[in-house]
Amino acid sequence: MDNEQFDFSCDVLEQSHDIAVLVDFWAEWCGPCRMLAPVLESVVARFNGKVVLVKINTEEHPAVAQKFNIRSIPNVKLFIDGKVADEFTGALPEAQIEQWLRKALPSPYTGEIRLARGLGQQGKQQQAISILEEVLLNEPDNIEATALLVRLTLFTKPTEAGKLIGRLEGESEYAEFAGSVRELVSMLVKKIDELPEDHVRDRYAAALLQLQAQDFNAALDGFIKVIKENRYYDDDGSRKACIAIFKYLGEDHTVTLKHRRVFDRALY
Repeated sequence: MDNEQFDFSCDVLEQSHDIAVLVDFWAEWCGPCRMLAPVLESVVARFNGKVVLVKINTEEHPAVAQKFNIRSIPNVKLFIDGKVADEFTGALPEAQIEQWLRKALPSPYTGEIRLARGLGQQGKQQQAISILEEVLLNEPDNIEATALLVRLTLFTKPTEAGKLIGRLEGESEYAEFAGSVRELVSMLVKKIDELPEDHVRDRYAAALLQLQAQDFNAALDGFIKVIKENRYYDDDGSRKACIAIFKYLGEDHTVTLKHRRVFDRALY
C-alpha cells in the first residue's frame, strides 16, 4: 500500500467495525507472499462482500508490523471490531484458507443464536429450538447453532440429536462434546425391556430413566453403584455413561466434581 494513502487506523481498525478486514502482511522479497496474494484475492471474492482484503508491506510499514508482532511472513490476520479475531502464518492451500475464513467470520445470525441460548437457559426450549432451526435453514454449516440445537434436543429427541451431531465431524473444538453426545444418545434410546438379565438390571434401568429425565446426580449415583456390583454389565455401559455425562457437563461442573472421585474409586 502507498505510504501516503494508507492509514492503518482508518483502513483496518475503523473499517473492521463495519466489515471484516483480512490483512495480508507481506514483503517484495518474500516468495511465498507472492504465491499467497492471488489465493487470498480469490478466496475473498467468494465471500461476496462479507470481508475486504488489505495488503500491508512490512518494510514500508515497520511500525505496524512491530505492533502486531509480525515475526515471519506471509502473516494473515482477520480484524473484526478493531481487534484480531484470528490469524495464520505461511502460504496455506486455498481450500484450507477458505475453510479457516468461513469459521473465523462472525455469523449474521450471532444475535439469534445468543437469544436462543438465553431462552434455553430460561427453560424456554421450544422457542430456542425454533430460532435455531430457522438459523440452520439459512446457514446449514453454522457450527455454533448446530451444537446448541443438539444440546436442546438431546433428551427430548435423541435420535434427531444423533443425526445432527454428524455435522460436527472434523470440528476439533467440538470433538469431546460430539463423542459424549453419541454415547448419551445410545443410552437414551435403549429399550429397558431388552436389557440383559442380571441382579443389577433394575438399578441400571432406573439410572437410564433418571438420565432421560436429566437428573444427572441420581443417574450417576445409580451407574456408579452398578459399576461397584457388576462393572461390565451391558458392555461396560455404566462406565461409558458416567464418562459421557462428565464430558457433556464439563469437568468443572458441580455435578461432575461431586461424582468424579467416587467414580474413579469404583473402577479399582
